[in-house]
Amino acid sequence: MLLDGRVTVSDVARQLPPVPVLRDLCRSIAMLEAMVSPEWEDRLYSFDARWSTSEEMASMRTASGDEYAIVFAPYGAFVRGFAHESPMSPYVADGTWPGVLDEVPEVFRPCVQEPAFTDEDGMPVVTACLWREPADEGWRTGTIAFPEDEDDPDGADGLFALLTAGTPQAYKEFAEDYYDLRLDLAAVRHVYALRPLTPDVIAALNPHLTPDELTEDIDSIGYPQEL
Repeated sequence: MLLDGRVTVSDVARQLPPVPVLRDLCRSIAMLEAMVSPEWEDRLYSFDARWSTSEEMASMRTASGDEYAIVFAPYGAFVRGFAHESPMSPYVADGTWPGVLDEVPEVFRPCVQEPAFTDEDGMPVVTACLWREPADEGWRTGTIAFPEDEDDPDGADGLFALLTAGTPQAYKEFAEDYYDLRLDLAAVRHVYALRPLTPDVIAALNPHLTPDELTEDIDSIGYPQEL
């Protein structure tokens, strides 16, 4: 985070890990969510390993309307974030904020226009966007003049906090606050390392859950089942 506290998607771009590491992190968080919050509709974070024949998608959605989607594909990764209270919201700015999508490479244009990421009028629901092609040395964003006097103008800091932190401790603190529970840090570390789940690890995260109840989630997330 910058010393003055102001964080934008440009700062997040410098903090996000490479695509393979981010993909693993997203799968770990989704697997933890499946255990901490077994009812799918109550989870914030999810991962669909079969979003399309060639793409996977990590997503986050809050009850208040904040959300992100990350598409992982052979041609790279595309990140779309939307913070509903951001002054850069297309519903405040009367359209997509200048620069947010203007420089998105052609290969990611289908993601920009994806119906799941637009409203009923076809307008992209986005306040922050990043992308990375296989040859890129880092994450890229558009050239944006952000609103002044806003600590988190595009919502990127709040949206991607778990991903930029990238640690089991960060997830533990989030889940304990959001779900009002206590989590075993060693069990969280086990999942962050993408180690196959054991009955002891599952019980440490949710004593009311059986391994068989996680079969569908393990499959849909693409979580490793064997060493």
